[in-house]
Amino acid sequence: MDFYERALALREETVSHRRWFHSNAEVGLDMPKGRAYVTDQLRGYGLDPHPCGHGVIAELGREGGRTILLRADMDALPMPEESGESFACPTGEEAHTCGHDFHAAMLLAAAKMLKEKESMLSGRVRFMFQPAEETLEGAKDMLANGVLEGVDAALAYHVGSGRMPVGLFMYNSGGTMMYSMNGFRITIRGKGAHGAYPQSAIDPINIGVHMYLALESLIARETDPGKACALTIGNFSAGSAANIIPDTAVLQGTLRTDDSASREKLVRRLQEIVHRTAEVFGGTAKIEMISEVPPLRCDPAMTKEIAGYMEELPIPGLTPVPDTSASASEDFAVIAERVPSVFMYLSAGYTDERGDAPAHNPKVQFNEDVCPIGSACLAHCAVRWLEEHRHVEYS
Repeated sequence: MDFYERALALREETVSHRRWFHSNAEVGLDMPKGRAYVTDQLRGYGLDPHPCGHGVIAELGREGGRTILLRADMDALPMPEESGESFACPTGEEAHTCGHDFHAAMLLAAAKMLKEKESMLSGRVRFMFQPAEETLEGAKDMLANGVLEGVDAALAYHVGSGRMPVGLFMYNSGGTMMYSMNGFRITIRGKGAHGAYPQSAIDPINIGVHMYLALESLIARETDPGKACALTIGNFSAGSAANIIPDTAVLQGTLRTDDSASREKLVRRLQEIVHRTAEVFGGTAKIEMISEVPPLRCDPAMTKEIAGYMEELPIPGLTPVPDTSASASEDFAVIAERVPSVFMYLSAGYTDERGDAPAHNPKVQFNEDVCPIGSACLAHCAVRWLEEHRHVEYS
C-alpha cells in the first residue's frame, strides 16, 4: 500500500483532528477531553482502545510476531495563544505551542490506515496516546501502567516550527539527540525581621543570591568544557513588602546535560551547594527534584533502518538531516532506555514570516502540510519494521 497516497487522501481528516486538539488544549496528566476524543476516534476505526494510566492505548495486527509501539504526546502548555489562527484555543490559558496536537492527529490517521491494512502486518502495532510530556510525567505514568509490556521497539515523531521548509526529517543515530532534564525547586528557610534591623534576621534572599552565584560557578568551573550542560534558574520568589525580610525564599530551575556522567555529577554537586550555602549563612534549605528524564539516545541500528524506510515513500523533497541534537528535553527518553527506539523531528515550518516565532512562543504557527508526511511515515515504518524483524533482534 502507498501510505503516502492514502495519507494525502486523509489530509483534511488529519487536519481536522489537529484543529480539534488545538482548540481543546489541555495540560498535564488529566486530559479528559483528549482521552475521550482519541477513544471515540479509534473505536470508529474498529480498534478497541482502553486507558493506560492517564493515557490511551490500542493495538492491532497479528499474533506471533514482534510488537512496535507508535507514540504520540497530546498535551499543551499553560500559556496564552497569539497565533491568529481561527481555531486557536479560546481559554487564553492553554495553547498548543509545541506541536503535540499534530502528533496526536498524525497517529490517529496512521491507526486508521493500519487498521485498513491490518492483514498485511507481520506482527503487532501498539498506539500510545500520552499526556503530560511537557511536565515530563506522562511517559512514566504510562510505563507504570504497563504500556511497554510485550513491546520490542518504539517510534515517535515531533514536529518543528521555524523558517524551514516542510520535508526535512532530523535524527541522530550516534549520539545524544536531546538533553537530560532535572527540574528542581529549592526552598530556603531563614528568619524574618523588620527591614530596619537586618541583624535580627537570617535573610533567605541573601542566601538565595549566593546560591545562584555558586550554581553559575558550578557550570563555569566544574563542568567538562567538552560536554554540553545548561543550568537555568527561571524563578526566584520571596517576600511580600519592601520593609520586611521574609522567612522563606524559593528558587526553581532546570539542569540539562548531554551525557549521563555529567548529569550524575552535577545533580550531586547541586545538592551539596544548596545545603552548604544555606548553612554558611545560618539558614536551611530543601531541594526537591520535580521532574527527571535521562538524555535521549536513539538505537543506532534502528534509526538507520527507519530513515531508510522513510526514503522508500514517494514524498517530494523529503530530505534527511542526520546528527541532529537539541538542548531541550523529551520524556520519550525513558522509553528509549528500555526498548530500542527512534525519535525524529519533522519540519513543519514556513519560509516566510509565519516561521519567525519559535516553539513555546504564543505566536508560533505550524504548517499543516506535514500532516500526511507524519501519518504516512508512522504507518509505513511500522509495517516495514515488522516485516524486517520477524526473526531479528538488535544486539
